[in-house]
Amino acid sequence: MVEGLGCSNARLRVHMGNRPPLMPFTEPDGVMPLLEGDIARISQSGGNGWRKLFSVYAKLVWALPDRAVAARPWSRWQDYRDGALLQPDSDTALLFSDPTPSPEGVQILMGKSFGLAATGRAGIPLYWLDAHFAVSPDNRTIVCPYFDYRQLTNARIDTLVTLMRSLHH
Repeated sequence: MVEGLGCSNARLRVHMGNRPPLMPFTEPDGVMPLLEGDIARISQSGGNGWRKLFSVYAKLVWALPDRAVAARPWSRWQDYRDGALLQPDSDTALLFSDPTPSPEGVQILMGKSFGLAATGRAGIPLYWLDAHFAVSPDNRTIVCPYFDYRQLTNARIDTLVTLMRSLHH
């Protein structure tokens, strides 16, 4: 069963090996959409690492040219993070389960160790592009650095956006 936070039919699915240390987010029943204020609660309970993770995720979505983020009432990625990320109809998900081959959307595996283990379990072949990124174009899957400012820098977010766009063609 797929477990995580966000939109259950999201086209942008980020997979990770950790779970927020706050119920009910630790053990969601399927994919649980967040409500306004949930990101702040998880960040407060789980510490700075969770705040960074949500911030980097929002910066990634904000950097995507094909997202309708600009059409929404958000003038900054921080407002988008707090007002829409991982909420119903956001088209974003943060999943705690292994990826599955997918013909639609993009799945990102956060962190090299998790990405290697998860793709191995799922039988998804990877092609390493450099020390930070691997892709499986046929499975619409990318392994990238962990969502932390030092690991997934702004320059690496730009690289990730380019890789994501290449999977749409």
